This record gives sequence, structure tokens and C-alpha cells, in this order.
Amino acid sequence: MRTIVINTGTELLLGDVLNSHLAFIAREIFPLGLRIERQVTVPDGSAIRDAIAESLDRADIILITGGLGPTTDDITREITADLLGLKLQHDPAIMKSIETRAARRGFRLTDRVARQADVPEGATVLPNEHGSAPGLYLAANQTKKWPHLFLLPGPPRELHPMFQTSVLPILRAIVPPESGIGRRTFRIAGLGESLVEEAIGAQLLEIPGLELGYCARPGEIDLRLIGEASILDQAERIIREKLGPAIFSTDGGDLEDAVVKLLTERRKTLAIAESCTGGYLAHRITNVPGASAVLLAGHVTYSNQAKRTMLGIDPRLIVEHGAVSEKVAQAMAEGALVGANADFALATTGIAGPGGGTEEKPVGTVFIALAARGRATKVEKRFFPDDRPTFKVLTTQTALEMLRRELM
Repeated sequence: MRTIVINTGTELLLGDVLNSHLAFIAREIFPLGLRIERQVTVPDGSAIRDAIAESLDRADIILITGGLGPTTDDITREITADLLGLKLQHDPAIMKSIETRAARRGFRLTDRVARQADVPEGATVLPNEHGSAPGLYLAANQTKKWPHLFLLPGPPRELHPMFQTSVLPILRAIVPPESGIGRRTFRIAGLGESLVEEAIGAQLLEIPGLELGYCARPGEIDLRLIGEASILDQAERIIREKLGPAIFSTDGGDLEDAVVKLLTERRKTLAIAESCTGGYLAHRITNVPGASAVLLAGHVTYSNQAKRTMLGIDPRLIVEHGAVSEKVAQAMAEGALVGANADFALATTGIAGPGGGTEEKPVGTVFIALAARGRATKVEKRFFPDDRPTFKVLTTQTALEMLRRELM
């Protein structure tokens, strides 16, 4: 069934708010055999009418987000009713719910709040447990030639639970049985997009009925497959044979999720010493639930003095080799390992820029060390001449991948 998403809101087009609705809706409807054919983002006002009118004969399902609130720019409900020739009817039950919510939260109701209780005749009300404006569903009408329409709130905290609780059951009832098409995603670390394609691209392209896609991010690649189960099985065998060790997730999890899981399964602990990444490595680890069971300590030793006092690094190492060097990275990791009595320790020291580089060590130079109890410390020198945020992502990505490979 042809599916169109219309996102409304001037704030989306000004860049004040990130439009995350497309990604959320696309993921939710894919298991039903639905894929978004077209997506339009329009500002508040008359553009909403144009977007809906243009889509009525191009879609079987239209999902519209935003414009259901109480303010003057919230006119999605009124525009839709007018386009379809439907009268708006005041729903006392919705109004009562709005009043109860306002009283519970201590909000004063304005005169315009009552608009949220107006319902186009024949529409199904979709309860909103996290906001005042309910969603609305208008079933397809073959006589009057309009498709299935869903009017949904804009805030994600309201949209997401409403979609999962109310919209998905309706979609399951109106969408034909699943076609048997599935999707698998392989997240790969440490290899560029071209290297991944070189390793498996030619073989996968020879498989009839397989849809193949790549999505590159700093330090990782998502390899996406769409097709029937037997086709996906055939493609997965090739991918695992060629790229097995580089695959860190097939369930959408991040690299730090994989590392924490491996540490937990092996009952190992970790300490961290950071300079150029400024705590970002520890931040990524502690974003994972359960990290407290494996992370013992994290040090942000940005200055040379901190490296000496917190990690016990011999000052002569810094004088002789420089703070950004293989020797200092090694000493940082080993100092963190011993200080926390951990099983593993990671350390980063580099030049994030835009200043501070030299001919010998230009901006983007970084040393990443992995120390392990009873094993020789490993140090990798990398060069990431990017902006500071990307430099930090790439550096921590490399560090996490070093540890993941070691744990495997």
C-alpha cells in the first residue's frame, strides 16, 4: 500500500527541531510490509492544505504529524476536515479528559484549548496519554475518494506511544498479509564503505531479489539487506564469511553496547584514561545500562600535570617523547590499569586541533593504547584530520573496536 508521511511545523524547516518522525515511522511500519513512498515537510499554515490535497490520490495511507494543539498555527484538524467536506463535532469526553489533565498538572485552560476536542464526523479518536490533543483516524472512503488518514501529534513523546498503541493495530487490520519480505542490518566497525563493498558487493549483487544498501558513519558502516528469508540467509552467509570479525551488531546496537556486553559475559573490568577525547570514551560506555558492573574508573588527564599525578606517569617520558606519543599513551593505559586494578584499560592522547599541530605530529594525530592484565600493551597511531567532534568520535570508535577485538 502506498504510504506518504506529511510532517508539519515551521520549526522543522527552520532547523530548530530535528525531524525524527520519518525514521521512527519507517521502522515501525516495515514489519507490516509497508515502506514510505514519499515524505513531505511543510510549514504551519496553508502549505498543509496543499500537501494533503496533493497526496490524496497518490496514497493508500497518509500519516500526518503536528498541528493538533491549541494555538493559532495548529490547523491540521480543520484543514483536513474542510478538504474532505466533513463537519467538526465537539467531543465532550475529550474535553473532560483535557480538563482533568490540566487540573492534575495545575495548568490554566485558555479559550482555544477547546479546539482540541473537535473531531471530524466519522473519525476514530486515538487517545493521547502523554498530551492534551488526541490523534484522529479517518478510514478510507472509496466513494469520496480519500485514503486512510492518520492525524497525529508532533512531539515525539506523544507520537511514539500513540503510534505503537493505537496506530499499529489499525494498520495491521487494513494492510494485506505480510509479503514475507524481511530486513537485516549488519553494523561493521573499522572498515570504510568502499572496502566493505569490495569484499562482498559483487557477490551480493548476483543474488536475485536482494536489495542492498550502505549507510556510512564515522568509524562504522551499516550494511542493509531487504528480501525474502531464503535470499537473506544466502546473503548473510557471504557477509559473515567475508566480514565476520568486523561485525559488531545485527540488532541495531552501538559499538559500546557490544563492548559492555562482552565485558559482562567474560566478567572483566575496564579502566579509562583520556586526554584528547575529554571523557567522551567514558561517556559512551556509561550510556549503556549495566556499565557500572564493568567500568571501574575513568580519568580525564587533559594536562601534563594530571597525567603525572593521577596516572603516575614519569615526567621524563613527557619531556622526551611529548604528551602525544606512543610511550605516553602506553603509560596512561598502564597507569589506569594498575590504579583501578582492572582487567583492561584504554587510553587516548592526541591533537584534536585546529591548533597545536607540528610537522612531525600534525593536527589529527592520536595514539590509542590498550593495556591488559598479563599481556603486552598495544598502541595504535592514527590520523583523523577532522573537526573536533568527529575526531573524538573516530578516536573512541577505534579504542572501543580495539577492546572488542581483544575480548573476542
